[in-house]
Amino acid sequence: MSTVAPGDSGTNAAGGSSRSSETPPAQRGIQPLPVVIAAALDIAFVLIFATRGRITHSGSATIMGLLEVAWPFLVGLAVAWIVALVPRRPFAIVKSGIPVWLGTIAIGMILRALTGSGTAFSFILVATGLLGVCFIGWRGIALLVMRLRRPRG
Repeated sequence: MSTVAPGDSGTNAAGGSSRSSETPPAQRGIQPLPVVIAAALDIAFVLIFATRGRITHSGSATIMGLLEVAWPFLVGLAVAWIVALVPRRPFAIVKSGIPVWLGTIAIGMILRALTGSGTAFSFILVATGLLGVCFIGWRGIALLVMRLRRPRG
């Protein structure tokens, strides 16, 4: 008999398999520390992206300038987290990283276009590439570290 509850994807909060004989997934719930770490990293990468853009294109990174660039992507990030149910598996690449990346870019660019901010093709390419490397990259590194730290048996 399977220990996976109906509707459970078989992955734990870290993106790994939750099929174990220890505690059924329905009893484990969402682990807050991985969720907080994942949210902090995703937000940090959006802020780094916005800061780098402000410094590159205007020579300064004031708080207001940073927020002007970052807010559409932070809204996109929040919506993507909710839609993709990221807290269930914050480190998963396919079920969290990719939806967060694409959702953040799509919603961020739509909001920028609606507010009259720049959406030049080159900006879309840079934002897509950089945030993709960041959102997918840190998750890949985290999963690799967790796999290497897992006891062999």
